[in-house]
Order: sequence, then structure tokens, then C-alpha cells
Amino acid sequence: MTDRFLVQNLFGIEGLNIAWYGAIIAFGIILGVWLASREAERQGLKGDMIFDFLIIVLPLAIIGARAYYVIFEWANYADDPMRIFAIREGGLAIYGGVIGGAIGALIFAKRNGFPFLRLADMVIPSLILGQAIGRWGNFINQEAFGNLVTNPNLQFFPYAVLIDRLGEWHQATFFYESMWNLAVFALLIFFRKRTQFTGQLLATYFMGYGLGRFWIEGLRTDSLYLIPGLRVSQALSLILITVGILMFVFRKRLFKEHLAYEGKYQMDKSPG
Repeated sequence: MTDRFLVQNLFGIEGLNIAWYGAIIAFGIILGVWLASREAERQGLKGDMIFDFLIIVLPLAIIGARAYYVIFEWANYADDPMRIFAIREGGLAIYGGVIGGAIGALIFAKRNGFPFLRLADMVIPSLILGQAIGRWGNFINQEAFGNLVTNPNLQFFPYAVLIDRLGEWHQATFFYESMWNLAVFALLIFFRKRTQFTGQLLATYFMGYGLGRFWIEGLRTDSLYLIPGLRVSQALSLILITVGILMFVFRKRLFKEHLAYEGKYQMDKSPG
């Protein structure tokens, strides 16, 4: 399979082109909001609280994703800083979006008096599902690919993908990460009703996504290095893995906090 038949624009309206990448991201967001709303209702909360959550989180996630990309690609913007705002040209980084979204979630939780870890457990399956879907935007844009594949017997999708502008086959790392994220999503859904402490799903996400991203990042050709032998995204992955492990190590304390919280928080209360 090749991707020669793909075009970057889904359709155009009076000169405004709707890109496949944007449509895929939008689909991931819509599906994630639906899933999180259902989970909120399952917990006895109002599903529309997720829309209030999204109003705060989404802008900060976009800003974070763009800022992260620009910071590490500053050489491409130094001569024309106004291009920083040309998001339609592309250039969003998942880790930056996660950081920006986390800041937004903290703001939402603080403003509404809602426990952050419980909120995180509620929305984290939606996040990883959105990440799995969003990676297909890289397929359309022919980016985030891996090492060169020269063996003709391995030049097939999904192991490899043909990059038209290069005329070369490269490892389809976007596909690897998408499938890995779907596996993490399935794991989170499995544990969703079996958690033993508040923050368990968040900790599982940290470890699961961190492990996969660390491995896949080592295959990519467009990574930035923090130090020789260690890429920036790999360093962040190690931080996620470490935090996730520590959350499990101190799970007894978190579990006690969960019980104390449940005793004083009304399940039918909706923030905001």
C-alpha cells in the first residue's frame, strides 16, 4: 500500500480549505468529548461539565502544542516571528499539547473545587484515544516517519510507508504509535471500573504512553536531541514513566485520600 492517492485538503469552501489533518483532529476531539461525557454521567455528574472543561483546556492545549514546536524549531521562525501564528502551515507537538492541557485541567479543577486526580482519571481515556486518532493526520501529511527501509520485502504498509516527496520507504512510526495508543486506551477502559485509588488511570497512562513513546521516538528521523543518545521526547517519556511508577508506589496514601474525598463530596454535584 502507498499513500500516493491522498491529498492534504478534505474540501474547500469559498477559498477556505479544510485540511484532512484538521478534520482528523476534530473527529478525535468530538469522540473524546462524547466518551468523557458518558464517563461523567456514569459517575453521577452532569455530562455537560466536559464542555465547560473543554472551553478552558482546548485553547491551552493548542497554545502548548504550538509553543513546544516553535521552541524546538526556533531556527525556522527566528527570521519571521509572525509565522509562529501560522498554525495552518502545521507544527503542533503532542507533548506540548499534553502540558498545556494539564495546566487547563488544573485551572478547571481549582476553579470548580473538583479533585484534580479524579478529573484526570475521568478524561485520560479520551486523551489517549484522541492521540491514537490524531496520529493518522501524520499519515496524510507524510510526517513523523521512521528510519529508511531499503529491503524490498519490508516495503509494505503498515510496517513502512512511501514518502512521496522523498521517493523512499520509511518505517510507519505514526501507525506504530497509533496502535500502541489504542492498546493503552483499551487498558484504561479495562481498569476504569477496577481502580483502587484516585489517579490510577492517570498513572497507567503515564507509564503506558511513556513506554511506547520512548521506544517509537527512537525510530523517528525528525527528533531533537537533548544530549547525545537521548532525544527530548524520550526524556519527557522517562519523566512520565517515573511519575507513574511513583504514583503506584504511594498508592496507599492516594487511596486514603480517595476515601476521604468520597466521604465529603456529593456525587450528584456538578462543578461550575
